[in-house]
Amino acid sequence: MFASFACGAVVFPGLFYGLRKILKSTFTHWSDADVVTVGERLVSAIHGSLSTVTGIITVSSCNNIMTDRHWLVDEFMLFAVPYMATDIYAMYLSHFHIQRVKGYSSLYSSHSLLTAKAFLSKDWLIVLHHLVLILVCFPIAMFFRRGLGDFFLGCFFTAEFSTPFVSLAKILIQLGLDNTRLHRVNGIFVLLTFLMCRILVFPFMYWMYGRKFGIPLHKVPFHLPWHCNAGNLLFLAPQIYWFFLLLKKAVRLYGRHGKVQ
Repeated sequence: MFASFACGAVVFPGLFYGLRKILKSTFTHWSDADVVTVGERLVSAIHGSLSTVTGIITVSSCNNIMTDRHWLVDEFMLFAVPYMATDIYAMYLSHFHIQRVKGYSSLYSSHSLLTAKAFLSKDWLIVLHHLVLILVCFPIAMFFRRGLGDFFLGCFFTAEFSTPFVSLAKILIQLGLDNTRLHRVNGIFVLLTFLMCRILVFPFMYWMYGRKFGIPLHKVPFHLPWHCNAGNLLFLAPQIYWFFLLLKKAVRLYGRHGKVQ
């Protein structure tokens, strides 16, 4: 158990540090904002890919969706917890350097409580999301689920399938390549994977539960404990919000491209 956590505590900060060094020495004309942002998104893409593979393996191996276990579930949760903390720090560092590039050098001359407060006021939802995963979801999933539900945790892991595409989109924007065909094609994959794995995964899990116990889909919520429905709703709500933000960006992107043509 400790080995997986220690491995994650070395791998993710090490990746972020190492990628920044490699990018800085390879692309010498890049600003610190470019280096940090691309490094952060690359680490996110790596974590998202690992999470997705873990989820697919777990889901495909569980014949009984309630009681079947897979050793990868607990090990990956322990391994991934340090990533959440690393990502919060990486997002802050990215925010800090981007604001300096935008000309707010007086406030962002050095790290301070004011710069941290500005970061939290801008990205409070994603930071809250990460903290809830670390402080609430991880302890419940590790110590209080009584060995049940590896299938459903695997479904949650596959939600990260959209992350590599989201990361690529942000990298392309950071590098000024948001007017390219690659960015437009990637945007389609962002929308499809986000919709499929972060929103439609919830009715899929309810449907699988109903099929297991012979309950129609529309009646499944009434057969589950209230805290299960409440927890799913708390996870689903920000996903819907982020999906609508992605839709708005897509409308602007493809609308602008249509006018150019």
